[in-house]
Order: sequence, then structure tokens, then C-alpha cells
Amino acid sequence: MSRACELTGKAVLTGNNVSHANNKTRRRFLPNLCNVTLISDALGQRFRLRVSAHALRTVEHRGGLDAFLMKASETDLSQRAKLLKRQIAKKVGETATTAAA
Repeated sequence: MSRACELTGKAVLTGNNVSHANNKTRRRFLPNLCNVTLISDALGQRFRLRVSAHALRTVEHRGGLDAFLMKASETDLSQRAKLLKRQIAKKVGETATTAAA
């Protein structure tokens, strides 16, 4: 399993530890990943995702998983999240069509 957020694409960064004597050694900056269960209102299902703490705050700020995915770019999303976004868009489109008719 890769160390990357499924919703934002935030992944491992590399850099240097720099000592007082200015010695440089390589290090890794790991994202703060959490295993969470998010609920899709449109689909009425729960989904287990591995997301960063920052992404979790953003999901809550935007009003839930459905709103976050509708606004998110597909380039940042994982394969599972892209599939989920398409399913939600399809379901929302169906309900909008039936409501208009």
C-alpha cells in the first residue's frame, strides 16, 4: 500500500536533516494518514479510505464526501476515489432527472 492520500494525492516528500554543523543527511516527510470510514449521502453507503488529516478536515469543511468528490480534480484522486466519484455523479444525475420530470 502506498503512503499517499486517496483523496488529495498528498504523498511522501524527501529532504535533508541539517545539523548545527551543517551536515546534511536524507530524510523522508511522511503524510499524516488515517484509516477512516466516510459515508456517501447520495449512495447511502460507507467507504473505508486512507486519507490525510488535512483531507479529512477539507471533507468536513466542504460538507461531506459527496461534495468533496464533486469539486475534486480527477488527477489527485486514487483509482478507488475516481470510481466513487463517477458513481456519485451518476446517482446525482439520475435523481436530478427524476426530480425535473
